[in-house]
Amino acid sequence: MAIQNFAPAWMTEEHQMLYDSASRFFKEQWAPKDEAWRQAGMMDRQAWEEAGDNGFLCASMPEAYGGAGGDFGHEAALILAQGAAGIAGFGGSLHSGIVAPYILHHGTEEQKKRWLPRLATGELIGAIAMTEPGTGSDLQGVRTTAIKEGDSYRINGSKTFITNGQLANLVIVVCKTNKDQGAQGMSLMVVETDVVQGFRRGRNLDKLGMDAQDTSELFFDDVVVPASNLLGGQEGMGFIQLMQELPQERLIVAVAGIAAMELAMKETLAYTKERQAFGKPIFAFQNTRFKLAECQALLMASRALVDAAMVAHLKGELGVDRAALIKYWISDNQCKLIDECLQLFGGYGYMKEYPIARLYADARVQRIYGGTNEIMKELASRFL
Repeated sequence: MAIQNFAPAWMTEEHQMLYDSASRFFKEQWAPKDEAWRQAGMMDRQAWEEAGDNGFLCASMPEAYGGAGGDFGHEAALILAQGAAGIAGFGGSLHSGIVAPYILHHGTEEQKKRWLPRLATGELIGAIAMTEPGTGSDLQGVRTTAIKEGDSYRINGSKTFITNGQLANLVIVVCKTNKDQGAQGMSLMVVETDVVQGFRRGRNLDKLGMDAQDTSELFFDDVVVPASNLLGGQEGMGFIQLMQELPQERLIVAVAGIAAMELAMKETLAYTKERQAFGKPIFAFQNTRFKLAECQALLMASRALVDAAMVAHLKGELGVDRAALIKYWISDNQCKLIDECLQLFGGYGYMKEYPIARLYADARVQRIYGGTNEIMKELASRFL
């Protein structure tokens, strides 16, 4: 049993109840399927429908649009529960905590009523297509275009590293509606992939970690969508919309990092107290105890930082600057802590049958997606 973290000030009794019920569900219903999902390279659609049936999708969306009427604390509770169960393949945090809020905060009333209820049930699985093969974190460099033609837009371009890419049937696509205006020429187009022609999925990308999470290339070849699919109904608002939503995306990365760190500590404490070397448990060696004490202190500090960020965000006070620093610092220390834990497993830590090996592989992308940590420092430095 690890030393307890300080009680999070943001977590209400309702948040705790959701965490408890989701933890039970993930551990009892999904954990036995995780190996098959990792072998397949993705979860199945039935799992998404189960998530919708249990209220695990769009928990923070208003009831008027089919959601559970909660706040971001409910999304965070679900992320922590998913992490505690070791279910890395479920892209629910992106679906509910990133895609749905774009529609809620920036969509027209018609768009909210059209898409949010189906996202809440799992009928629609959401993705957001930002990254392109040649742009990386440089969102202003996107080449995908959406050209107005009468009452429609014609979309051409390609995206890569798209989470939920194989299963998603609602994709928010970052496009240029005016190629000559830089950031002011960016718009967000919503594509329902089941009802358009010219949309193709590339391969399910073979990643270092996150084996059960489908991550794909997406291609848009003369994809025609109604003008009513322009998010918010006004061209040129895409960059502003992205900047307003990115702090929450980066907080999601940090919350997931905390969940992974807590699971790594739990697994490592159990292993070192059970595993024998030279006639006694590994935990009996001073080096082991000192390393674990250092890791526990790092976890406590990390959790306290994220909990403070949660309080600020629930008040609407988490800006780009602090979110960038928190995302960088937590993901860096997630990798550091899990590396220290893996070392205490010795050779077994390198075996993927052990959760610590999967946690180690899964952690590495945290320093990349949501904006690389180098970009996070660059962004934060502009506010110094």
